[in-house]
Amino acid sequence: MASLSGERWREGLPDHEMIKNLQERLHLEPQGTSKRIAKNLTFCLNGDFFIWDNVESVFYTTNLRRLNSEEAVRHKHQTLLCINPPLFEVCQVLLSPTQYHVALIGQRGATVLELPQRWGKKSEFEGGRLEINCKTIPVAERFFTSSTSVTLRQAAWYPSETEDPHLVLLTSDNTIRFYNLKEPQTPARVLPVSQSEEETSVHTRGRSYAASLGEIAVAFDFGPLVDAPRQLTSQHLKEDLLVFPLYILYENGETFLSYTSLTHTNLGKLLGPLPMYPAAEDNYGYDACAVLCLPCVPNILVIATETGMLYHCVVLEAEEEDDGGAVERWSRGSETVPSLYVFECVELELTLKLPAREEEELAESDFTCPVRLHRDPLCQHRYHCTHEAGVHSVGLTWFNKLHKFLQSDEEDKDSLQELAAEQRCIVEHILCTRPLSSSLPAPVRGFWIVSDLSLGATMICITSTYECLLLPLLSSIRPPSPPLLCSRVGMGEGSGSSPLRGLADDSFEQHIRNILARSSTNPLMLRSGDKDSSSPTPECLQLLSRATQVFREEYILKLDLAREEMQRRVKLLTGQKNKQLEDLALCREERKSLREAAERLADKYEDAKYRQEAIMNRMKQVLGSLRSQLPVLSDSEKDMRKELQTINDQLRHLDNSITQVSMKKEYQTKQMVKGLSPARPTITLNAHQRKCIQGVLKEQGEHIADMMKQIKDIKNHFSF
Repeated sequence: MASLSGERWREGLPDHEMIKNLQERLHLEPQGTSKRIAKNLTFCLNGDFFIWDNVESVFYTTNLRRLNSEEAVRHKHQTLLCINPPLFEVCQVLLSPTQYHVALIGQRGATVLELPQRWGKKSEFEGGRLEINCKTIPVAERFFTSSTSVTLRQAAWYPSETEDPHLVLLTSDNTIRFYNLKEPQTPARVLPVSQSEEETSVHTRGRSYAASLGEIAVAFDFGPLVDAPRQLTSQHLKEDLLVFPLYILYENGETFLSYTSLTHTNLGKLLGPLPMYPAAEDNYGYDACAVLCLPCVPNILVIATETGMLYHCVVLEAEEEDDGGAVERWSRGSETVPSLYVFECVELELTLKLPAREEEELAESDFTCPVRLHRDPLCQHRYHCTHEAGVHSVGLTWFNKLHKFLQSDEEDKDSLQELAAEQRCIVEHILCTRPLSSSLPAPVRGFWIVSDLSLGATMICITSTYECLLLPLLSSIRPPSPPLLCSRVGMGEGSGSSPLRGLADDSFEQHIRNILARSSTNPLMLRSGDKDSSSPTPECLQLLSRATQVFREEYILKLDLAREEMQRRVKLLTGQKNKQLEDLALCREERKSLREAAERLADKYEDAKYRQEAIMNRMKQVLGSLRSQLPVLSDSEKDMRKELQTINDQLRHLDNSITQVSMKKEYQTKQMVKGLSPARPTITLNAHQRKCIQGVLKEQGEHIADMMKQIKDIKNHFSF
């Protein structure tokens, strides 16, 4: 029941009251070019789900954990009102690193909303009030009002959590501006990103000329915190200065680099373009649209193009002695810049590839659209792509082996071969909102990954009709959890698992997984456009044929291959089992024969041992007889003779002592007889005399007892 109650929010969120309100006001939204752009109007914070309403210019929020309860207020939600609502259409919402501000981003401006405080029993905003007025801060409002031809290409928060929040804006005039929320109208720092010095002084005509050549910045992204390069720290700066690398992508596919720091504004020198290996004639495309730096070591830079191509580049620091002249030509100075090693290229299936005639293939392959890249908060090696035609999920399964190869000090050929033979990344087509290039556009309006493990790893997608889809994440990309200590102890003591399993890196189970791995999938398809319009019958037939073909090639055929492989494996294991049974029977026969031979050897051993003891006794007797026949006494015999002579002398002395004792005994006896004669009564002794005599007799008796004891000990000693 606990697991069912934990999944209840997934059923309650799509039918929530705030989602229904957005669906009812869908016809009131402005109809313009922004309708074709993929938006992101949702985010989650501490279990609270937020979604932006462009019609009312408000935020709706509800707590996902409370949706799991059985209370009657499950459909309750709060509304965050803007004191100064934005005058432009919001296309993206960004949560700040400190989680206190939300940036409302549009093509004609940016506004920051300050989240209200929480209090109360359930830690709701302002104690659970239904409608809350929130402070809003317009950013660069004066600049966008005065520059009507300038549009906002991308916005992002400065990734520092310890400094004041700064909003970074990339505009169409090839300039990146850093705005502090304390002074939102004046940029704290301006970074021109023009590729030529002359272009900075040229206005609209120069920008249009650069745009025709693709020399305009279209996207940027911050990398993880790194140490400042040596050429920067040598300029009277701290050696332990930490900076954020800023990767700037141009439409022609070139990537530039700038090290940024809010405390040191003189670090903003533009370096590049970064060399890409292996070199390509087209420089890996001319219609780049997005860049993403995955926070792993080494950094992985993902470059996306409007044709659906994804380039996974490994960012490696270049050595100073290698390609020194080329680096000087590429950069504006002699600074060393990192290199981008293109590990693989992946093509996304924006619109579904249908089995069509040859003359139709060219028309279907011309579809292009901007692609947005999103990090995955649960796995560093995975990211997601949203665009006009749907959602894709990409997982880099080869990163662990790449990291192992780069960590090795010496050249590890085995790791290099494993890395070269590693399969490509896993691309899963999650959602398809535009199956055909002729279909009406239906981009997603919201995308978020729920990172709260108590709610479960879930992908939230808001479609163009404000339909809330909750989709599971691809779990095969993330490595499995380590086993428990109790399970490890059980495996070490028990005999259920074979020790040879630990020696096999590539098990049969992994082999079956590789066979069943799918290169293409059937995504969840939604009908785009109006409800009255429907796809033509031939196109529906093509979609059905494509789905059938995918099921046949990616499911049925691979299941058949897996079944044949398992049957082959069973046949091989059966043969090995029969061979092992035969070997076991032979081992039993050999054990029986060895046991009989051991019994015979034991009997022979006992017989040999008995004969050896008899021979040893005979040898002792022979040696004793030989020793007795020798005319010269041995040392031990001489010692024995001396000891016997000494004993003889002691016996004579003891005999004399015994004779003396006997004589004294006879004398004492005679004296006692005399004392018993009749004349004795005539002797009268007083008390003193009697006492003296008794004392003398007592002493003599004790002396006699001691002598008798000595005689007894002597007899016992000599065994008389």
